[in-house]
Amino acid sequence: MCEFAVVSKYSHLHVHTQFSLLDGAASIQSLYKKAVADNMPALAITDHGNMFGAFEFVAEAYKHKNADGTLKVKPIVGCEFYVVHDRHRKTFTKEQKDERFHQVLLAKNKTGYQNLIKLTSLGYLEGIYSKYPRIDKELIEKYHEGLIATTCCIGAHVPQSILHDGEEKAEKEFKWWLDIFGDDYIIELQRHNIKDQEKINAFLLKLAKKYNVPVIATNDSHYTDKEDYNAHDILLCINTGEKQSTPGYDDFVNDDANLKNRRFKFPNDQFYFKTSEEMKTLFSDIPEAIDNTNLVADKVDVLNLKKDVLLPAFPIPKEFQLHTDNNLNQWEFLRHITQEGAKFRYHEMTAEIQERLDFELFTIKTMGFAGYFLIVSDFIKAGRDMGVFVGPGRGSAAGSVVAYCIGITNLDPIKYNLLFERFLNPDRKSMPDIDTDFDDEGRQKVIDYVVKKYGKNQVAQIVTYGTMAAKMSIKDVARVMDLPLAESNALAKLIPDRPGVELRRVLHAPITAKDGEKSLEEKEGISPDDKEAIKKITVPIYAVKSCTRRKDWKARCAIPVFMPRELSLPRKT
Repeated sequence: MCEFAVVSKYSHLHVHTQFSLLDGAASIQSLYKKAVADNMPALAITDHGNMFGAFEFVAEAYKHKNADGTLKVKPIVGCEFYVVHDRHRKTFTKEQKDERFHQVLLAKNKTGYQNLIKLTSLGYLEGIYSKYPRIDKELIEKYHEGLIATTCCIGAHVPQSILHDGEEKAEKEFKWWLDIFGDDYIIELQRHNIKDQEKINAFLLKLAKKYNVPVIATNDSHYTDKEDYNAHDILLCINTGEKQSTPGYDDFVNDDANLKNRRFKFPNDQFYFKTSEEMKTLFSDIPEAIDNTNLVADKVDVLNLKKDVLLPAFPIPKEFQLHTDNNLNQWEFLRHITQEGAKFRYHEMTAEIQERLDFELFTIKTMGFAGYFLIVSDFIKAGRDMGVFVGPGRGSAAGSVVAYCIGITNLDPIKYNLLFERFLNPDRKSMPDIDTDFDDEGRQKVIDYVVKKYGKNQVAQIVTYGTMAAKMSIKDVARVMDLPLAESNALAKLIPDRPGVELRRVLHAPITAKDGEKSLEEKEGISPDDKEAIKKITVPIYAVKSCTRRKDWKARCAIPVFMPRELSLPRKT
């Protein structure tokens, strides 16, 4: 009789990416590369307080498929929230500080995903204080359906109660979460060579046995590999404005603690994306904690966050409501106002003009973008009526005769022989992009008009993410490493100003023509001595360069959406 060893697999369920702004240093691509190579069944994203990386995270999973079309690694969308007693409270003192507890929630299904969106959005809209989007138990009670909760890390409510309030209060807190989430409440064990975690884990294991709650092993992953520890530490210094030589304080849970001559610092180099074997070794005495990660993963439905284009239903007169399909009704109205506008723009309608209009209208109808043209035309007209200065139009939209006839642009594409196909092409289905300029004072008037017309809950502005470019990375890292300003500037000058030259090329390209084609000496004028100089700080620079540095508003953009925002996309203030 033959016996076969059962090979257990492990799934990471507590993972921070570069979207844990200036706290996480792992790219989504690097995490999947390591997870796929390690045959991990699933992988979760649990960034601090936001879901900025959720779409990219799920999309990346679909790039890694088995021969049968199934995903090699199941994506699990989650978030590590900041939970407070009252999200509305915004006034604190030195004695009464803003006490925040960490809390991981994972989306089990579509309902859970939508509830994650609601919670993260409300954290920004109602709970933001300083840089922290905060939620409270009132919101968790309201929006917990479809979510899996864990006891989270050392900074969570139950672990902190174990350390500071005693076991009785900790158990009471544990019971609150268990009563809310039931079978979807999981005990999370972590081992980062921190003494307090030993005390926390010991009591959590007692609770697991008493209440029959499964335990999982996690690693509070903030960077991909152990070797990234120094780069991550530099990233924390950039975030807090400190120098790396400043000693760290013991309480790494509270990253906003203000201690003289001390800085926020992770206690060691164990907060990386460990391999399955490393996790099995770490929890060899609790093997079920490894296996249970996949029981949690099995509860989760595979999400696909790609959606068809959704636009608001532009209100049109009844005489144009001729079809059951509202898209066709909007096209009927667009055709009408286009023909009327053509009479105004072109005093003589030639066969060439009519043929061009028919072609463009047919393309717009085929691609389903009639509503988009009506919406843009409407708010541009409203802006002009309010006295807002509106630009004549730029970019590929200037090639549309329909846009010209309905007042979106003021450039005649026929006169200037501009091509419509550069703007819309049935062979390349993507949303049209109409660049419109409003004067600085009038822009908000137009946004307010759109909000009033479609409803506050159905209009959103775009958030952008600023990454750490090569030159700024050099200056930031040099400051953190306490290099002289003159040396920092000299190193930064080694990176050419023109677009398209990346730090990767400076590090890895041939130095001279003898070393290979497209050398640094030949194309950028960088000498061997220059390259050696920049190597002083390039390893940490390269690691932090692509990290997300900040989030900003795209000031000129507002998006009307078809469904309420809290059901379609995460929001920020």
